Amino acid sequence: MSFVTTGDGTQIFYKDWGPRMGRPVVFSHGWPLSSDAFEDQMMALADEGFRCIAHDRRGHGRSSQTWSGHDMDTYAADLAAVVGALGVTNAVHVGHSTGGGEALRYVAQHAHSRAAKLVLISAVPPIMVQSPANPGGLPMTVFDDIRAGVSGDRSQFFKDLSGPFYGANREGSTVSQGLRDSFWLQGMMGGLKAEYDCVKAFSETDQTDDLESVTIPTLILHGDDDQIVPIAGAGELQAKLIKGATFKVYPGAPHGMCSTHKHQVNADLIAFLAA
Repeated sequence: MSFVTTGDGTQIFYKDWGPRMGRPVVFSHGWPLSSDAFEDQMMALADEGFRCIAHDRRGHGRSSQTWSGHDMDTYAADLAAVVGALGVTNAVHVGHSTGGGEALRYVAQHAHSRAAKLVLISAVPPIMVQSPANPGGLPMTVFDDIRAGVSGDRSQFFKDLSGPFYGANREGSTVSQGLRDSFWLQGMMGGLKAEYDCVKAFSETDQTDDLESVTIPTLILHGDDDQIVPIAGAGELQAKLIKGATFKVYPGAPHGMCSTHKHQVNADLIAFLAA
């Protein structure tokens, strides 16, 4: 397996698919998943000649189960370490959910000339939790309940969460048990401490300034039936804060649209990359 070692000794696992001379596309996955969540996109894009790179966030998947560093600044620094170690430039960064926050923070703080484009899919910015400054956010009790589920019976919590994540709880859903099992498996590969701490990172990190600082071409994809990261407080605000961003709404799509709507997502990514 392939790993990059960060400054604090953390081993970050990564995949590097497709032709090495192809244009690089770097993927940042959602919580509590791993780089495996992007395999549908990576295979499709690699077949089109792109070099596809995806890592497991620290504490998730096959990366080191560190006790600390579970915050957006460290996630972005880890991503920078992977990109730097692989010598990647002119990359398109694609982030789903928590990975959208990670990719955005990387572009805002580390990218310099390395990032050419940004794609946010069902992404968490600008901030999820409700506050006087963000009255449209979700109450803190929502995230307290997530932490209670993770610390109480993580395995059963992930089995249950896979329902709304992929819209399997909606009438007429055709989501397979296999897809839901994959969510559970990826979640159980991560460390308990990392997944618990990451809840604060994805819900309480204010990335308004990060969004306003983006100057590279940006594509925003979000489903209007996202039960995890509601579109009104995320995709719609991202489109307002990033000047010139392209915003595409997927009618009826759930949070896990990279799997449930993979062919549409892949087509939109390829078109955006080729533009």
